[in-house]
Amino acid sequence: MTNSFAELEKANCIFAIGTNTTVAHPIASMRLMRAKANGAKLIVVDPRRTQIASLAHLHIQHRLGTDVALINGLMHIIYKNGWHNQAFIEERTENFPALEEMIDKFPPERTSEITGVPVAQLQQAAEWYSQAEASAICYVLGITQHSTGTDNVKSLANLAMICGHIGQPSTGVNPIRGQNNVQGACDMGALPNVFPGYQYITVPENLEKFEKAWKAKLSPTPGLTMFEQIDAILEGKFKGLVVFGANPVTSYPDINRVEKAMKALDFLLVMDIFPTPTTKFAHLVLPATSFAESDGTFSSSERRVQRVRPAIPPIPGKTNWEAIQELSARMGYPMNFTSGEDIFNEMASLTPAFGGMTFERLNEKGLCWPCPTLDHPGTQYLHKDRFARGLGAFQSIDYRPPAEGPDAEYPLWLTTGTLFTHYLTGTMTRRCPSLHHENPVVEVEIHPEDARRLHIQPGEQVKATSRRGSIMVKALLTERVKPGVVFIPLHFAENAANRLTNAALDPVTKTPEYKVCAVSLAKVA
Repeated sequence: MTNSFAELEKANCIFAIGTNTTVAHPIASMRLMRAKANGAKLIVVDPRRTQIASLAHLHIQHRLGTDVALINGLMHIIYKNGWHNQAFIEERTENFPALEEMIDKFPPERTSEITGVPVAQLQQAAEWYSQAEASAICYVLGITQHSTGTDNVKSLANLAMICGHIGQPSTGVNPIRGQNNVQGACDMGALPNVFPGYQYITVPENLEKFEKAWKAKLSPTPGLTMFEQIDAILEGKFKGLVVFGANPVTSYPDINRVEKAMKALDFLLVMDIFPTPTTKFAHLVLPATSFAESDGTFSSSERRVQRVRPAIPPIPGKTNWEAIQELSARMGYPMNFTSGEDIFNEMASLTPAFGGMTFERLNEKGLCWPCPTLDHPGTQYLHKDRFARGLGAFQSIDYRPPAEGPDAEYPLWLTTGTLFTHYLTGTMTRRCPSLHHENPVVEVEIHPEDARRLHIQPGEQVKATSRRGSIMVKALLTERVKPGVVFIPLHFAENAANRLTNAALDPVTKTPEYKVCAVSLAKVA
């Protein structure tokens, strides 16, 4: 997040797109509700009528995969009405003429035709967002889990810059991370192209720095993303895999293909706190420790690094870092850490944004990076006086449709997401009897018009099929989805929605298109 959670409460307008906030991020959603109570306009953009959409002043229910067209259309209205921030554009940005040329192609009528959003709603959203003193954008996986995810995020950055709603309190572009410590994992280099602190491995100075610190020869070539690894396994390019705290046999798209890859491995090691569908393919399973057995730090969505302390000793007898360190030693690279603090001190010494952090400083409320020196208070919001690159660069981004759309054989759009009762692949929450009681089986949300056309009654068993596979689901008739669109939650391994989803990847981030694919529904006799 460019800004902090607390600032959201003081925003005058919140533009929440691709985020089912009250379900997926209930604590963060309280900030949005407080902002609304304080008089802020709440705009929610989502193809489904979620709970937060029903609470919004304006719900824009656009067609799946049309985010870029929608955002370009809003910028067209803002610019044509003179609602843009000309001073900010001139002083803080570059490449605006290219953006101006692009958004000129998205007048309200064309934008409405592409997105299915009435022109009046486009105009209202553009006015509220641009004319508020402080407007904040919030987004999550509904923006990123597309084959155009990078385009979507860059378009939101364009929208913030054209209005000057960035580099100020209660503004910015704020991705609310989908899982605990995802931010921390990225900060510490759990990406195939960077070292800790987002220091690119292709920069010779960075490579030299980490080779010296780690006393090892390092590859200057970026590695593979999680989803590229599946292709590499099936192509025979590598034979062993370690899976730590993940469940790809439920969470990856096109599960039939993922299972094929798991079977092709010569060796699969899985570390987790519970058995999962992935552990069934493992040659060796090691017990992991939970947060309550851990000593170290987590980083939240707002870049806040916080201490986590063990409530109980590690049940397996070793913490996660001790198990990984021992595994590393047996593979020929000994590490000699003695504590979580020892590891953190190395992080801080190699990561400029963490350079001013110590366990002692983090003990109370934590600190938001960048925090480069021991006397630095941490950074509440980014880009205050300048962007990291100097001038903010506008990106000229055209609309591209999703990688796959409905046809005669698969006539319905499918999108996936979460329920309020469960978390991700249900590894933990589906073991809780009270949560299981609320949502014991997977249901497909289908509009009553589609149900009548397909002769489907409420509660009937339905077979959902895509070009990649089929699952059995229970019919839930609801107007939360538009006609022609169905929704299936992702938590149920026995009938996993990701047997249907498309593994088409964003060309930059290699993120799959979880949120859009084509399916058919058929009543089961």
